[in-house]
Amino acid sequence: MKKQLLLAIAMIAPTAMTAQRLQYPVAPRDNTVDTYFGEQVADPFRPLEDDNSEATAQWVEAENRLTQTYLQKIPFRGKILKRLKELANYGKVSAPSFSKKTGKWYFSRNDGLQNQSVFYEMDRLGDEKNARVFLDPNKLSADGTVALKSTSISHDGRYCAYSISRSGSDWQEFYVIDLQTRRLLDDHIVWAKFSGASWYKDGFFYSAYDRPEEGHAFSGKNSTHKIYYHKLGTPQSSDRLFYQNPSKPMEFFSTYVNEDETLQMLFESGAGAGSNLYVRSLKEPDAQFVQMTANMDNIYSPVEFIGDKIYILTNDGAPKYKLMVADLSRPGVGDWKTLIPEGDDVLESASVIDGKLYLTYMVDACDRVRIYSLDGKLLREMSLPGPGSVGVYGQKDREEVFFSFTSFTQPNVVYRYDYESGSSTPYAKPAIKADLSGYETKEVFYESKDGTRVPMFITHKKGLRLNGKNPTYLYSYGGFNISMTPSFSSSLLAFMERGGVYAQPSIRGGSEYGEEWHQAGTKMQKQNVFDDFIAAAEYLIANKYTSRDYLAIAGGSNGGLLVGACMTQRPDLYKVCIPRVGVMDMLRYHKFTIGWNWASDYGTSDDSKEMFSYLKGYSPLHNIRKGVNYPATLITTADHDDRVVPAHSFKFAATLQEANAGNQPTLIRIDTKAGHGGGKPLSKQLEETADIYSFIFHNMGIKY
Repeated sequence: MKKQLLLAIAMIAPTAMTAQRLQYPVAPRDNTVDTYFGEQVADPFRPLEDDNSEATAQWVEAENRLTQTYLQKIPFRGKILKRLKELANYGKVSAPSFSKKTGKWYFSRNDGLQNQSVFYEMDRLGDEKNARVFLDPNKLSADGTVALKSTSISHDGRYCAYSISRSGSDWQEFYVIDLQTRRLLDDHIVWAKFSGASWYKDGFFYSAYDRPEEGHAFSGKNSTHKIYYHKLGTPQSSDRLFYQNPSKPMEFFSTYVNEDETLQMLFESGAGAGSNLYVRSLKEPDAQFVQMTANMDNIYSPVEFIGDKIYILTNDGAPKYKLMVADLSRPGVGDWKTLIPEGDDVLESASVIDGKLYLTYMVDACDRVRIYSLDGKLLREMSLPGPGSVGVYGQKDREEVFFSFTSFTQPNVVYRYDYESGSSTPYAKPAIKADLSGYETKEVFYESKDGTRVPMFITHKKGLRLNGKNPTYLYSYGGFNISMTPSFSSSLLAFMERGGVYAQPSIRGGSEYGEEWHQAGTKMQKQNVFDDFIAAAEYLIANKYTSRDYLAIAGGSNGGLLVGACMTQRPDLYKVCIPRVGVMDMLRYHKFTIGWNWASDYGTSDDSKEMFSYLKGYSPLHNIRKGVNYPATLITTADHDDRVVPAHSFKFAATLQEANAGNQPTLIRIDTKAGHGGGKPLSKQLEETADIYSFIFHNMGIKY
């Protein structure tokens, strides 16, 4: 008892270390030392991994109090938040989607500052003014922290299963609506994760984990993903276990049943960068699944089912992807036929609409859409508004074609495309309260450390003076096949309209140039990612966009790792660093929730001595050095982040606060009732952005 009391007192006592007269709370610590292949590695702030301990709770409270006190003293913080709200207050509408099951059209809309977008139903295309609310997640919580994750209408059009998440968690709950009576049924599913609802007969399949250990729902390791079948009108305790594979506990499993309920697919992923497919006929009650593929390093993505054929997008033997066709009579990958072979550009996605193939390609991180016949003949390329990002929507047996287009200077616009004329007309165009004609984007190419040519988008006000004094926000990701393509953010306008520059390099680890570009940023080539980002910063400085005194770097999740690694490797290069929900402990990341799923990109400290040494060589947590002057740093995380658990950020913050020899602040912002970012209410997003921009401008000595 005495020891616990002393620890609690020490927790709230200030350290002797100060930064701009800040006094940091003392974090709980112990003498933990781990041994990896004979090498001992200290982990003094291991107690912060316990999200249930009173000591951790007191430290979190003290850190948040310090951070908020600091931010609230920035005189223009309220002004920034007000401007962010003004810029975000415009209508946002998705492309409409038709359901043959109900004969209705569906779309989502946010009138401006709603915390969550509302899902609507309408009888006729273009009749949005008479649309009815189908699901409004804003009514599911007073503070907007309940988000709609998925919807699935039964094949007979009678029911809709939908899932929600609470406070940003990856955990899902399923509910069911009777579409005839609009009554919410008693059916309720909990502890589902990474799952949709796939209807079959009088129920649906879903994927879930066993109920987590009490107190560890947001940090415990998730193991053995299971598929269940839920029959309507029965309790979850009666759900039938449909599939599990205990020999593969660190994989994800899900299933899909086609609309006429003649075919069922099983999807396996998680052990590698790709996936495996299984299929079985539902025409025969006792039919077993037939394995179609057997290489978890390759991606196999079903595009559409037409008769006995499945169109599949894959990088199997094609780093830039190709489109293949499988025949259900001989479903093995060895019998597939190549329909659209790999080309010079990366094939991102494919859709079958009105009996044609709409293929989206990526060229230097911008999208192009090419239209093919079902037998693989190129028909034409779709004319787009300009360089940007595109999503194409429609159904295989309906003529309506929609596409969304966005760029750094263009909010998302939904267009309707007419194939016969090749023309498109705006269907839903936002009216943002800002003059976007005064901004411009250019794409430049620079050399990384090893000579690799890397593209980067730079956006700013027209007529910008290249004098090295422009506040610059450098952002990227660099991993898991995720491409950094043009997209619009009203929040960035609040930064750029004050003379700011936004720079977004498409560094290795993504899929901008295919699987080879991705692999060049993984495992023991991960340093390429950091070198690409550092080279982007050096380019911006060399070309007078900015200087070290006006450069901020930011990134989230794997991008948080990017920021953490770059600021510990080159602390001299930046004025401000914003690592958001980052993976900071590369030796232990795989021991929490679904962290094991990232091993295909990172490798783990258990793999080999070489892999351990490589990870330790760049792990942000393990490369903080005492006596170094680090940039002003604002770390962000959230209490319900069960993707990248907050312990990563906790330990990084505590270590950096203790080691930093400079007078720049090291703060951590720990959000409540929030997770990794998905489903976060708009109000929380704007508050967080206001804090980040305030911190950046204040530490650059710029008034807003």
